[in-house]
Amino acid sequence: MRKSILVFGLISGLLVGVLSNITIWMHTENVWLGYAVMVVAFAFIYVGVRNYRDRFNDGRLTFAQGLKVGLGISLIGATLYVLFWLVDFYVFMPDFMDKYSAHILEEAKKSGVSAEALARKTAELDNMKDMYKSPVWVILMTYMEVLPVTIVISLLSALLLRRRRNPPLQTASSML
Repeated sequence: MRKSILVFGLISGLLVGVLSNITIWMHTENVWLGYAVMVVAFAFIYVGVRNYRDRFNDGRLTFAQGLKVGLGISLIGATLYVLFWLVDFYVFMPDFMDKYSAHILEEAKKSGVSAEALARKTAELDNMKDMYKSPVWVILMTYMEVLPVTIVISLLSALLLRRRRNPPLQTASSML
């Protein structure tokens, strides 16, 4: 179990980290693209659970076993995602929150929101900027970005891949 968790956790974490960095460096502001990158990278949760079931657990898998493997892969992958973001944020983009806030406020002004709504959005962004001054909050907020996606994929993988007994062996006569 540990081998599957480690291997597929590292694969998914490296993939989500690299692909996320590419989208950031391309200045892509599409939120859906970011979540699509996460889903593609964390598809390795499914692959890892299936690998564990088929190669290490004699073709059997309970929901609990599948969920345990999936969440283990999720934790490693999400941790690598957080580490990639910490390096990006503190080394390459220490002014990220200022630029992000300015961009969000400019988009809000373009959309024609009321002055009251703009003031609320400004206060919300100022609060986020204050929170981002603490590395603990940066880590927690980054985990909250990715963990819901990984938990859903882990639940679905455990549900879809559960198998109580081994599949019947195929004989040459049954293949005809």
